[in-house]
Amino acid sequence: MGVFNSLFGGKGNKDKKEEKAIPWIALYSIEQLEEIVEKSLSKPQFIFKHSTTCGISRMVINMFKSGYDLSENQADLYYLDLHRYREVSNEVGYKFQVIHQSPQLLVIKNGSTIAHASHGAITEVNLQQYI
Repeated sequence: MGVFNSLFGGKGNKDKKEEKAIPWIALYSIEQLEEIVEKSLSKPQFIFKHSTTCGISRMVINMFKSGYDLSENQADLYYLDLHRYREVSNEVGYKFQVIHQSPQLLVIKNGSTIAHASHGAITEVNLQQYI
């Protein structure tokens, strides 16, 4: 296959773009929401609500991942599969006082939502300003 790929434009391992590792923390239980509130007292907590069946959500999460440049020391980044954990998604809305949207990004600091965005506006959020 190596010769075939090199003749017809296939990419070798050296040409593959290395994917950035995102420090996601899976959000799968309602109990974690209290942990997020507590941790938000010392550093910002981000929740990314993602619809695994939506093309727009897939596009936005890919754009978000490509632009994410914070370290684990600066903030925690939670990933919520809202179809798999619908009850958790609903509770996020109640607890943090936001209307459900998908995709959606919440910024939690000092126990409260200080910013949130959905759809394409997510990529316009400057996360550095909340550090």
